[in-house]
Amino acid sequence: MPASSSIETVSGDSPNSTAQAAQASPALRVPPAIDYDSPQAISALLEAEGLAMRKRYGQNFLVARHARARVMAEIGLEPGASAWEIGPGIGAMTHPALETGARLSAFEIDKGFAALLREAYGTVPGFALVEGDFLKTWRGELAARGRPDRVFGNLPYNAAAAMVAALVEGLGVPERMVFMVQKEAARRMAAGPGTKDYASFSVLCSSSCRVRVAFDLGAGAFWPQPRVASSLVVMEARADRAAEAGTREFGSFVRALFSSRRKTARNNLKPLGHSDEVITAALASCGFRQDVRGEALDPAELLALYRAIGKP
Repeated sequence: MPASSSIETVSGDSPNSTAQAAQASPALRVPPAIDYDSPQAISALLEAEGLAMRKRYGQNFLVARHARARVMAEIGLEPGASAWEIGPGIGAMTHPALETGARLSAFEIDKGFAALLREAYGTVPGFALVEGDFLKTWRGELAARGRPDRVFGNLPYNAAAAMVAALVEGLGVPERMVFMVQKEAARRMAAGPGTKDYASFSVLCSSSCRVRVAFDLGAGAFWPQPRVASSLVVMEARADRAAEAGTREFGSFVRALFSSRRKTARNNLKPLGHSDEVITAALASCGFRQDVRGEALDPAELLALYRAIGKP
């Protein structure tokens, strides 16, 4: 694997460019570690390094170059911006991210892949490698470097919801987050009230962010090919985000409302300790039917009910 020793900074039209011009265009020419379009090259690299794909980590590399370009366009990295990448693998998205001149913290749980990333990009200015489980390491990185401008990643499908929830509830929501997830999960994240995909996870996401599904990808865009279709989800921080959005208290309230879809909001809220009188008054003050179900209410309406009902 080639090391990243020949990094060239592109800072202006001439050697005499001013510092201001350099800061305006600090793109980096970073040699790629491997041909990221080639499953054969990736397989040969893994074999040479004695590494293997691990199903429990949900490792599927995005080998379609056009798809990576579309992902990068949605992330919208700019020179000097700070970003987190979750699950970089061997660096297919790490490479173009670093070439933008952004400061990148890459979270990798696989020790073998982390070693490859360190060898390939460890000397690139602004690159930091955070080894270990993202759910256990992100708070330390937040304390050390502050909240990033962007978070992106090809998330392991078995942990995607937990990762998104951790970020929304604990990070304070960066300007933009861009994730490749299982298609069904993407639909839940972007779903609206009254639809079959609308769930407490939908409310968690949309109460703090404007959520949209940018595009879908078939299994052929990845290697190894997953058994499910994938979608790219873009989450942009809401300017009108309520103070309660993303809090654990509001999250617990919403999860209770969605705990049994066949029950009314009234019946789902009783286990939280609210009396019939309090629930009746809260529903009436919000202008909701007494038999309304949680899945019929949009995030703003759920927030209004949360405020009206108060603590038990």
